[in-house]
Amino acid sequence: MSLYTITGAQLAFGHVALLDHADFSLEAGERVGLIGRNGAGKSSLLKIVADLTKPDDGLVTRQQGLTSVYVPQEPEFDTDDTVFEAVAAGLTHARELLDQYDAVANQLADEPEGPEHDALMSRMNTLQSELDHSDAWNWSTRVATTLQQIGLNGEARVGSLSGGMQKRVALARALVVQPDVLLLDEPTNHLDFDGIRWLEELLVSLRAGLLFITHDRAFLDRVATRIVELDRGRLLSYPGNFSAYQTRKAQQLEIEQVEAAKFDKLLAQEEVWIRKGVEARRTRSVGRIARLVEMRNERAERRNVQGNVKLDVGQGEKSGKIVAELTDVTKRYGSRTVVDTFTATVMRGDKIGFVGPNGAGKTTLLKMILGELPPDEGAVRIGTNLQVAYFDQMRAQLDLEKSLADTISPGSEWVEVNGQKKHVMSYLGDFLFAPERARSPVKSLSGGERNRLLLARLFARPANVLVLDEPTNDLDIPTLELLEELLTEYDGTVLLVSHDRAFLDNVATSVIASEGGGKWREYVGGFTDWQIQRDRSQQMAQDAQKEAAKEVASKDSGAVAGRNTQRAAKLSFKDQRELEALPAKIAALEAEQKTIGAQLEDGSIFAKDAQEGTRLTARYAAIDEELLIALERWDELENKRK
Repeated sequence: MSLYTITGAQLAFGHVALLDHADFSLEAGERVGLIGRNGAGKSSLLKIVADLTKPDDGLVTRQQGLTSVYVPQEPEFDTDDTVFEAVAAGLTHARELLDQYDAVANQLADEPEGPEHDALMSRMNTLQSELDHSDAWNWSTRVATTLQQIGLNGEARVGSLSGGMQKRVALARALVVQPDVLLLDEPTNHLDFDGIRWLEELLVSLRAGLLFITHDRAFLDRVATRIVELDRGRLLSYPGNFSAYQTRKAQQLEIEQVEAAKFDKLLAQEEVWIRKGVEARRTRSVGRIARLVEMRNERAERRNVQGNVKLDVGQGEKSGKIVAELTDVTKRYGSRTVVDTFTATVMRGDKIGFVGPNGAGKTTLLKMILGELPPDEGAVRIGTNLQVAYFDQMRAQLDLEKSLADTISPGSEWVEVNGQKKHVMSYLGDFLFAPERARSPVKSLSGGERNRLLLARLFARPANVLVLDEPTNDLDIPTLELLEELLTEYDGTVLLVSHDRAFLDNVATSVIASEGGGKWREYVGGFTDWQIQRDRSQQMAQDAQKEAAKEVASKDSGAVAGRNTQRAAKLSFKDQRELEALPAKIAALEAEQKTIGAQLEDGSIFAKDAQEGTRLTARYAAIDEELLIALERWDELENKRK
């Protein structure tokens, strides 16, 4: 039985139907990625599942006693609370039950035998049953355990934490409830690469049902067992991860276009027939006329695929061959070194991605490359004829009271892109803004729409250097893919800060990565190339350390070696047999986990057998524990043998 089911749901804002007789269900252990265009109604659907809002029509059913927790895009906290208090807020109901139990227990102590005493006893038994069911007796231990699992300091003040750490607090507040269904709206926002990787591992091992909204394609590939797309009011389900969805979606759209073309051709033929005159409308053709009326109505109600954004960047004059040259630059803030003796040359046409944890200094390094921030030490030489266009992740460039048209072209109804004049209404239409919205204030736009507006303004200005600071936030997947295509073909220089791994892979020709301690290093290729090269460098460094340690150990043992050196105690026969068997056991566990992981990532298991999907999810998590125990035992026996 499904944990949650929606049948024939309808929801509209104004004349736009966000849900149009939509159906949806969620099985136990499923991890469903919800995707769709900006403004399609994804967040509204998530709130319906969270029981925070109701559809205009349709049937919603959920398993009795089902616990669901919703984590919004921007969680709200009392900034004066400690992390422990913020996470414990997820157990408010359990703590209230405990307070009621204590109050009833105190009343019972003072109440003599009689009807009141019996009523209090009955109430106490009910509360005890509820406390047992919700495991509320040890709520404090649950909070402490959750904090430890997620790596949070319970004594820290929430207001002092970064956006990424506050996101972890919000997830901890949800997980401490031990929900049956976890609902996440853009969970990767504010997280750096390490945070995203941590979240992926956490969600893959989770036993709860999961429904989440994200535009991070790599995240969808790693976490989702099924993709559900909200497309023109309908919910379309695709088993498997995002890569599997892309293949099936392309096939579906192709079939849809062919069918629509056939229908339109038949309709055109029938329209010609009906116009032939009285002869065509004899009694024997009444059925044909009725069918034509039906076809007209069907064509009128058809919701075509929403057009894509039309991106075209205003190309400025060519910059000099060298955009910027940095020689041993260092930048400090107080006692903290953000950039330490970094040397690099940025050439015209380079597309460089800047990667590193939040607060590592990516923006500082960018500003030094552009000559906006002088280094404390070293030299920066800026190239000639630079025309820089800057995309600000905080959207500080937007005046919220201005209209969309004034934001794009202040005081004029025309905008010039690549030497061609275009009416501002038409230009905004290229970015999917209807003419009636052109006079609306910026503050009326959603996050994704504001990003689209920023891109529209950015690309309306001639530039030969594009600086993009988190441009992918809140953009839907089709717009992301189009932006990638545009930047790949762009002749100028691109300096890019992003936590979208797929975006970096598809756009960047090189990566400048934080190595910690203010050290930065340039790698050829995109995000995946950087990871491979970094891991290889780290492995080589570890191997070199091991070799050095072996040499030292060999010299030391040679110095003390002698005829009377006692041989280390041998392992017992039982321990020796156990040690010999452990590598095979570890290999078998890893192989089993890999097989289960492939089944879970494919996602079809949940559609075929939800119970088996739940069992495999639990087994995947249990293997982690068994592997840890086996590896620790192997290490222990190896040390005894030495």
